[in-house]
Amino acid sequence: MNSMAIDRRQILLGTLSAVVWPAALRGPALAQSDVAFVAAAKRGDGYGVMLLGRDGHIVREVPLSARGHDIALHSGSGRAVVFARRPGTFAVAFETGRDSPPEIFSAIEGRHFYGHGAFSRDGRLLYVSENDIANARGVIGIYDVDSGYKRQGEMPSFGVGPHEIILLSDGRTLAVANGGIDTVPEAGRENLNLDAMQPSLAFIDALSAALLAKHTLPADLAKLSIRHIAPDSEGRVWFGGQWEGDAAATPELIGCAAPDQSLKLITPQESLGKGLKGYIGSVAASADGAIIAASAPKAGRVLYIESSSGNVIGTSTLKDGCGVAGGSAHTFAVTSGLGVFRYENPGEATISEIALADIAFDNHLRRLV
Repeated sequence: MNSMAIDRRQILLGTLSAVVWPAALRGPALAQSDVAFVAAAKRGDGYGVMLLGRDGHIVREVPLSARGHDIALHSGSGRAVVFARRPGTFAVAFETGRDSPPEIFSAIEGRHFYGHGAFSRDGRLLYVSENDIANARGVIGIYDVDSGYKRQGEMPSFGVGPHEIILLSDGRTLAVANGGIDTVPEAGRENLNLDAMQPSLAFIDALSAALLAKHTLPADLAKLSIRHIAPDSEGRVWFGGQWEGDAAATPELIGCAAPDQSLKLITPQESLGKGLKGYIGSVAASADGAIIAASAPKAGRVLYIESSSGNVIGTSTLKDGCGVAGGSAHTFAVTSGLGVFRYENPGEATISEIALADIAFDNHLRRLV
């Protein structure tokens, strides 16, 4: 255990020393409205967070020392935090409307991040999905934003491998996708508990840390890791899963639940899971919550689902397309690992598309306006 701690400190020191704010990457002060989207990406041999205009072009860049994953946004203040890819230990906070130096914070000893987080409604707290490494249990780290993202404590995620966290419209309930996968930094992304997975979707009172509801999958679907989530207009949370079992037995990968409704997978006319390569990379809702988008980058497809019926109402194709963000008029923005930024509607032709040279967008795209 002592050697693991030393390794972790060495990794952390290397991370902190490499995250800098070069003057060459600073730009003029921006109105928050200048930035419409945020996404982690690889540029050449380096990594960063790309702040994008409405047309998808890069407005500004925040450098990272290693690969980032998702970004938590607080729309009222313009605060944002990018998290290291699982099982990373660093996070970088920045402001979307200012080019001030970022704040760097890290997982405490014995914890690592799972790549996601969510702000409280007032923006004073940040909730982060983490692993209690020694006990192989999920926790939600609680960070005080105004004190430089100092960790104030934690609450249980009521599962293993918490991944995406979202704050529901009541401003109090956290929905947590417990992927069921145990990892540690020393083993990289190796799944340490494949035969004991128990994915779940938990609903937690952020104020009291009480479990409000927890829904699990049946035994034959225990290897469907629940990873990414988005709320609809009727109080349900939609999820996308990643199948860790036999490819020939791949189930449907998309479903929904609510605190008072158990998990339910979609039932399309023809089976979709296997054709989607067993992998949903991101889930997003339109601004009104009526349409849910789920990207399948390994299959190069994006599915659009009517939330009220659960019916698939459209699909699109985009090689390595993963990041997806919903907007008004049921228009979605989609990004790819090949640098493509696209606007599209469910079931319709592409509205617009650009390709950014030397850019590989990561899994998630977040929309500010």
